[in-house]
Amino acid sequence: MIPKDIAKRSAELRNLINQHNYRYYVLDDPSIPDAEYDRLLSELAALEKEYPGLVTPDSPTQRVGAKPLDVFSEVKHAVPMLSLANAFDKEDMDAFDRRVRERLNINIVEYAAETKLDGVAISLLFENGVFVQGATRGDGETGEDVTLNLRTIKAIPLRLMGNYPDLLEVRGEVYMSKKGFSDLNKTQKKKGEKLFANPRNAAAGSLRQLDPNITAQRPLLFFAHGVGQHDRTMLPGTHTEILKKLQKWGLPISPETKMVTGIGQCHAYYRMIGERRADLAYEIDGVVFKVNDIAQQELLGFVSRAPRWAIAWKFQPEEEITKVVDIEVQVGRTGALTPVARLEPVFVGGVTVTNATLHNEDEIRRKDVRAGDTVIIRRAGDVIPEVVRVLQEKRPESARPFQMPRKCPICGSDVERLEGEAVARCSGGLFCSAQQIQSILHFASRLAMDIEGMGDKLVEQLVATGHVRNVADLYTLKQEQLASLDRMGEKSAGNIIQALENSKQTTLNRFLYALGIREVGEATARNLAQHFGNLELIRTANQEELEKVPDIGPIVARHITTFFAQSHNNKIIGRLLDAGITWPKVKASRKKPLSGKTFVITGVLESMKRDEAKERLQTLGAKVSGSVSKKTNYVIAGSDPGSKADKARELNIEILNEKEFLSLLDRNRL
Repeated sequence: MIPKDIAKRSAELRNLINQHNYRYYVLDDPSIPDAEYDRLLSELAALEKEYPGLVTPDSPTQRVGAKPLDVFSEVKHAVPMLSLANAFDKEDMDAFDRRVRERLNINIVEYAAETKLDGVAISLLFENGVFVQGATRGDGETGEDVTLNLRTIKAIPLRLMGNYPDLLEVRGEVYMSKKGFSDLNKTQKKKGEKLFANPRNAAAGSLRQLDPNITAQRPLLFFAHGVGQHDRTMLPGTHTEILKKLQKWGLPISPETKMVTGIGQCHAYYRMIGERRADLAYEIDGVVFKVNDIAQQELLGFVSRAPRWAIAWKFQPEEEITKVVDIEVQVGRTGALTPVARLEPVFVGGVTVTNATLHNEDEIRRKDVRAGDTVIIRRAGDVIPEVVRVLQEKRPESARPFQMPRKCPICGSDVERLEGEAVARCSGGLFCSAQQIQSILHFASRLAMDIEGMGDKLVEQLVATGHVRNVADLYTLKQEQLASLDRMGEKSAGNIIQALENSKQTTLNRFLYALGIREVGEATARNLAQHFGNLELIRTANQEELEKVPDIGPIVARHITTFFAQSHNNKIIGRLLDAGITWPKVKASRKKPLSGKTFVITGVLESMKRDEAKERLQTLGAKVSGSVSKKTNYVIAGSDPGSKADKARELNIEILNEKEFLSLLDRNRL
């Protein structure tokens, strides 16, 4: 039995969350911060977990959770999803308008004007206001059932608002914003996974995932642009008014939609959108004009597979043909090597393009791009131009396959590319000038050498002025050099010099972490220090010896051996040690008293900062986690411990107060 107050609160929460979704996705006018929205959603989820009878199919908590599909089933469209005829220039558009006027026997036509999204066409079926089925366009007659994936898109309501028809099929476009696309490719790159070519491909690939949980992680959005089957009595007589109704019922529409009268206003709208195209949040490839009056649409009817009452006026293509003059390799701030095609200059997408990214070695192999090739390149908005394909028939005999260099073109260090990874990287992290700013910032960071005041702006100035070329140069800086920099007086310069001096007293694990060896984070650095107890033993260890260290496998072991095999890196380490960097001796140990134990720290500790508490536990071999689970052995609770302590009590996990924690540390001294 569900208590009345609980049922009432859950209904209030569902309504509140739906209202906030409406304001965010439909009106683009959010009224609460994201954290408050998440709190409401969490409260609803907690109530539904405690009282499963509260769960409804259209609850905001039910967007994700379905099992992956084996295959998409087919959906027959009750009303065919037709494509539009295209206009490629002013003459085509004028001819369309003339045909419409002649068939309707009128002098001027009222059109609904919209942006043509470069996304994926879909239909959404609502029965009694509840979203029950979603499908792709497919061949226009039959599409794929992607209902579970569409449910994950928050811009699509699971239940309509207000007074809606009993049966309503909404037509629209699933798309990805420019920012969402850029963020997704950054994530893909970090994971070493394939980058998406453009927002449309990203949206299509995300929508066709067999696992809805993957789709839920993708930044997909939706705009409605029309209707399919519906209860006619509930819809107005013009297209623009229908869109306003859809928006009122909770479906987002393009904010650029407007009504224009006559061919002159069509031209003006096309020019206006063209001028604003680069500033829009999403990619478009043209504008769409539809006869606004629904009765007139029905009089005009269809020809072949397209309506006579609508046309897509496309923008000039953003693909052009040019030649690859050369293929060069750029080294990024993290050491990633990226091949770049140097092109014969070509005007495309409003700018002159001379370079195009080739992403990585695998992409070059897949597209078989060679210096001397004639290629098609694409530029879409702010996206970096890329080579779409090679015109093989125009390839010169002198063209040779590209080879990724074995040595870094900047510093000469070995280039490593591990099996299963797409990105090749320079191993000279401490020496390579392309990586110097990143390596210096990492070296100086709080969890590494903790050089207070050594931030982005200062490091950029030090590198730009030539005062610092690598991390060892930091310890040769003079106060007068620092004082001469922008926004740096004598006192500030003195503070930096003192911070550098203070940083010389460190620990072996912090020093190892500061070196920036790939995939050697805090925990791995600590394990190395505890296992070997000596920097020289780590520098000379072979792969087999390194793999004996807890949590170090073949890949990380190879990163370590490759790093220490570079003479440049060892010279800089030598200079750092000569500068006076020291640490207490570490007693090598194969077994620590808290090995195998997992701790969670919550609340405020009086005797030490949480970072220090974490470090002391890890020194004793413990693992410190950020969240409580069944695998947690102890929760250390300071003052104001919060929800982690509550969860520990639920799971019957032992909770230590600060006094008990200090006693545990004392009992387990090394």
